[in-house]
Amino acid sequence: MKLEVFADVLCPWCYIGKRRLSAALARHADRDSVEVVWRAFELAPEEGRVPGPTAAEAMAGWWGEQAPARVARIQSMGAAAGVELNLHLARPVNTFDAHRLCKLAADHGRADEMMESLLHAYHTEGLNVADPQILQRLSGAAGVDADQARAVLAGDGYADEVRADRRRAVELGVTGVPNLVIDGQPPVSGVQPVADLLRLLERATRPEQPVPATPGR
Repeated sequence: MKLEVFADVLCPWCYIGKRRLSAALARHADRDSVEVVWRAFELAPEEGRVPGPTAAEAMAGWWGEQAPARVARIQSMGAAAGVELNLHLARPVNTFDAHRLCKLAADHGRADEMMESLLHAYHTEGLNVADPQILQRLSGAAGVDADQARAVLAGDGYADEVRADRRRAVELGVTGVPNLVIDGQPPVSGVQPVADLLRLLERATRPEQPVPATPGR
C-alpha cells in the first residue's frame, strides 16, 4: 500500500495528524506493507525567509474575537496527541527549502524523522525553518548528513521534486493539509481520530471496500 501524506511544516494540524497517523500505523497489523511518502504542499509560498508576525497573530487576523478560543482548541488537541504547539512563538516563513531537505532525507530513509524535526522546531521551539543554518542542524538531528544538507541548500537540489508534488496535489484534488492519499484514491483528512485512521488503513487492504472520500483541513 502506498500512503501519500500531503503536509506543510507551517500547519499545526499536520503535526497533530502526523502523531495520530504514527499511532495508527503502529497498531496496523500489516505495517510493513505500508509505504509512507511525504508530499510537499506549501501553504504560504509567498512568505519570505525572515519571520514576521506569529501564527497566533495571523490567526487573530483571520478569526477576530474567535481566535483565542480556536488557538486554545488547537493547542489542546496538540497536547492530547503529545505535541506542544506554541502558536505565540511560531512565525510563518517560506518552507520550500524545508521540503527540499525532506526529499533529501527520503532518499536516505529518514523522511519521517526530518518532518518530525521540522515540525518540532517550528511549532514547539519557534525556530526559523527557512534559515539555512537551522535547517542544517535539524537535518543532522534527523540523521541526514550535514554536508549533503549544506550542498542541497546551497544549490537547487530537489527543487523539481517539490514542484512535482504541487502538480501531484492538483492531479489528486488535494486542496488542504494534512491530506492522505491511499493507493491513488481520493484524498481523505489526515486529522481523523487514531481509530478512524486505523480503519482506513485496514480497509485499504481489502479492495472490495473502497476508502470513503472526506475533506481535509
